[in-house]
Amino acid sequence: MSELINNREVDIPEQTRRQAMLREIIKELHAGKSVEEVKARFEEAVGDVTVEEISAMEHSLMTEEGIPVEEVQRLCSVHTAIFKGSIEQIHRSSKPEEQPGHPVHTFKLENREIERLVNFRLELHADKFKKNDSDEIIFKLLEDLSLLLDLDKHYSRKENLLFPYLEKYGIYGPTKVMWGVDDGIRNMIKEAKKALSAYKGDRGQITAALEEIIKEVNEMIFKEENILLPMALDKLTEDEWVKIARESDEIGFCLTAPDQEWIPERAAEPEGADVPAEEGEGLSPQGFIRFETGLLSLHQLETLMNHLPVDLTFIDENDVVRYFSHGKERIFARTKAVIGRTVQNCHPPQSVHVVEKLLADFKAGVKDAEDFWINIKDKFIYIRYFAVRDADGRYMGTLEFTQNIAPIRALEGQKRILSE
Repeated sequence: MSELINNREVDIPEQTRRQAMLREIIKELHAGKSVEEVKARFEEAVGDVTVEEISAMEHSLMTEEGIPVEEVQRLCSVHTAIFKGSIEQIHRSSKPEEQPGHPVHTFKLENREIERLVNFRLELHADKFKKNDSDEIIFKLLEDLSLLLDLDKHYSRKENLLFPYLEKYGIYGPTKVMWGVDDGIRNMIKEAKKALSAYKGDRGQITAALEEIIKEVNEMIFKEENILLPMALDKLTEDEWVKIARESDEIGFCLTAPDQEWIPERAAEPEGADVPAEEGEGLSPQGFIRFETGLLSLHQLETLMNHLPVDLTFIDENDVVRYFSHGKERIFARTKAVIGRTVQNCHPPQSVHVVEKLLADFKAGVKDAEDFWINIKDKFIYIRYFAVRDADGRYMGTLEFTQNIAPIRALEGQKRILSE
């Protein structure tokens, strides 16, 4: 719904008018009108307001107007019906990691289930075991430990999906230490199961092992949520979180699972992008594009761009990625998932301030270009950024131009004849 967002232009009197309309709609629903009957008025009331504004209005209706939560929920249902979204989407957090399906959300969701298992069931049965080592209690403890072994999936996703990305950013120590502790917890659970399965009256030793498992599992949850995941959020890009989310199914989930796929919000395509050929004067995939200096079909243009010995990426004036070339030997991998994302979300949080500074300078006219060059193995990568402006100097976006110039730098002398 980001294409509908236009917060700044909604002044206070307009918001008041809309809130008044929403209140009237609630009264009509309360009086027995159907969703269909109030739909048109609701669309007029919400217009192009954002999800955040609707949430604020709903909050205001409850806290300032004293309208019961149930009535506001009915209003939300109307909104859902109109926009064909879910209530969860309407009240979706602005933080990706708090949205269902995001790997961090899933890790925390699993941790709540793990806590319930170790701090209630396992601890309860362990306490009973101290006083009564009956077969029934031992069986319950074996059940608890078998369930707890499911955290192998939680730890495996962390170790095999998340850790590689952290290591890509030079973070090795914490991952190695945590992996070692994970293995220790796995082994403790297996050993406790083994001892209970062949119980020989060593109640004190098993009780101590169970208490150690409970302590270690809880400490790991604390470390994950207060150290590991915040650190990962600070390093990984949105694209990397998307990849982790998509690969998580292969390993599986612990005690619970995300009930929906996490799909990051994307900017809408520019207005008119989906105009049919006969209406869009040749701007469709089947049509032609007329330039000041020639005419190309879209197929010719795309093929031409992909044959350039450089990588191109273009972001528009709103910092949204709109295009990248996809030749056979791209230097920096791009996936189609980046289209529609803001460029800030394509960079690790720790380097976003550099992106922001560059774009701010381009937009303000302080700079028209910026160059970087780096060495990657046998490549000498020349990365250039250009502010793209129209004939009147209006900023239209930024073009990234990346090329391996190592072969060019190695040139000597001259070449005047065809290669064999």
